[in-house]
Amino acid sequence: MPTIITPGKTPWLPLLGLAVVFLAAAGAFWLVQSERNASRWVAHTISAQLAVSRFEGELVRYESAYRGYVIRPSPPLFREIVASRRSAYATFEQMKADLRDNPAQRARLERLGPLLDEKVATGVRWIRVRREGRLAEELGRDRSERGRILTAMIRTETAELRAEEERLLRVRQSEAQRLSAAISSGLAGAVLLVMIVAVLMVRDANVRGRAMAESRDEAIAAQEAAIAAAKAQEEAEDKLRQMQKMEAVGQLTGGIAHDFNNMLAIVIGSLDLASRRLEDPERLKRAISNAREGAERAAALTGRLLAFSRQSPLAPVPIDANRLVSGMSELLRRTLGEHIAIEAVLAGGLWPTFADPGEVENALLNLAVNARDAMAGAKLCKLTIETANAHFDDRTARERIEVQPGQYVMIGVTDTGCGMAPEVIERAFDPFFTTKEVGKGTGLGLSQVFGFAKQSGGHAAIYSEPGHGTTVKLYLPRYHGPATVLEMPAATPAPRSSDGMPLGSADEIILVCEDEQRVRHFSVDALRELGYTALSATEGTDALRLLTEVPGVVMLFTDIVMPGISGRVLADRAREIRPELKVLYTTGYTRNAVVHNGMLDPGVAFLAKPFTMSQLANKVRDVLDGRGANRPPVA
Repeated sequence: MPTIITPGKTPWLPLLGLAVVFLAAAGAFWLVQSERNASRWVAHTISAQLAVSRFEGELVRYESAYRGYVIRPSPPLFREIVASRRSAYATFEQMKADLRDNPAQRARLERLGPLLDEKVATGVRWIRVRREGRLAEELGRDRSERGRILTAMIRTETAELRAEEERLLRVRQSEAQRLSAAISSGLAGAVLLVMIVAVLMVRDANVRGRAMAESRDEAIAAQEAAIAAAKAQEEAEDKLRQMQKMEAVGQLTGGIAHDFNNMLAIVIGSLDLASRRLEDPERLKRAISNAREGAERAAALTGRLLAFSRQSPLAPVPIDANRLVSGMSELLRRTLGEHIAIEAVLAGGLWPTFADPGEVENALLNLAVNARDAMAGAKLCKLTIETANAHFDDRTARERIEVQPGQYVMIGVTDTGCGMAPEVIERAFDPFFTTKEVGKGTGLGLSQVFGFAKQSGGHAAIYSEPGHGTTVKLYLPRYHGPATVLEMPAATPAPRSSDGMPLGSADEIILVCEDEQRVRHFSVDALRELGYTALSATEGTDALRLLTEVPGVVMLFTDIVMPGISGRVLADRAREIRPELKVLYTTGYTRNAVVHNGMLDPGVAFLAKPFTMSQLANKVRDVLDGRGANRPPVA
């Protein structure tokens, strides 16, 4: 008999089944959403862990790069510094975005931000110290452990960040696993459709679990890379200590240069006197002339070494680069030869610059000679000298740490020679590096130009391509002060020797203070031969005593580097006794007696060792006539 549904009775079994299916589907939907949310939080935690590891790695990379740059500056290291610094800040911003939902992590990031800024500022400061040539001074003064403390503080904060994220990862993974189990058990007694859905969900959960495991492995690998980078940092610190030793060797080299110049003063001066007293033996005169030429070449080499090390005393004045370049045209034509066409492209409205005009001329002459050698055998031999105003903004200075932002006067020298390969350009400014044949170059020309530019507060750059010539640009700082220089007194007519040297008189008494005996004897003999009355003192106290005993002394000729009282202190005390006393300084190497920031003090008369008798005669005459200051005061 057919089933009869009586009105008023509800078919509860189908409804119950429908309700079970509905509840199972609703429960499955809720569980799926909860599990997905838990998985997203797990992925979020892993992403935060990776960001923390990348941040540590970029900081280690930045510190290694700037320490390497301090050891040996190079463009690749500079690019590494810029890239790692930019990446560190980008990663830090990602960490802030990822962890904004966690108050404790936000607090740690707020503490970490100033530490990051200080770490970056420390690197910038050491790079600028290296660029300004004050590394030895700064290393000797900076004995604090702030660098290590800062690194430890950063590691502490990042370790706490990672520990918190690992804790959250464990909690969220446990939650995800619990929800997966609930899905499996809750749907086991449901209908087949729900069971199928549950099986699919479990399978999907397993896939996500494997992905999370792979992400975890990546995080562990990143942590191991950070540890390796920390070891590289320790190696960089070892290299920095080695660099400090090399800096000490550099200071020793300066002392050697001083003694070497003293000996050259003896050789050149004695040969000069001997050649004046020889009248007949031509062969002996020729040998003496050859010896003197060799000594002068040695003196020139010492000067180039001092110029590269930025220890050569400069006498800067406001100069017009256009006028200077125009005035050198005839000298360049004689030096380079008629086969090289010379063109000057001079900018209108060129700013004045503040530099040593003699050193600027030497730099241009060095660049022109290098250009001539590079154009040997070229079909088209053309040298172009151009001037222009240049401006380096803050962005350029950040990209090129060795450059200070500001306004500069650019003097460029361009040739049509063989050009340079990139690896040659990278080493072109290194001392004693040359691509010329043996005997045709010292390898100090470009390094001298670079050292002069940096000592003057400027910069030098090379642009070249093999087969397309080379351009070397010299950037000198713009001069903003008054362009007029105080006029020097006119030269007083003085009798001259047969070879044109100005002579003195017996009533002009000159006091020579020199601790090196042979240099002192040469100076006294030379002054007496020039007609002056010369007295000698071996140290500052003897010189002060003679000044009080001999009232007619008109000039003090003193060495700067002496035991006991230095030449500068001696001059100051002497002028307390004789305010009108004229002073001429001499030395082979000095750092801060009459030279500050690489420049001679205004109004100082200075004669560098070694010097010839002719140089001594002209300088003494100029000082006595009130015209001897190497760097006259600026009006």
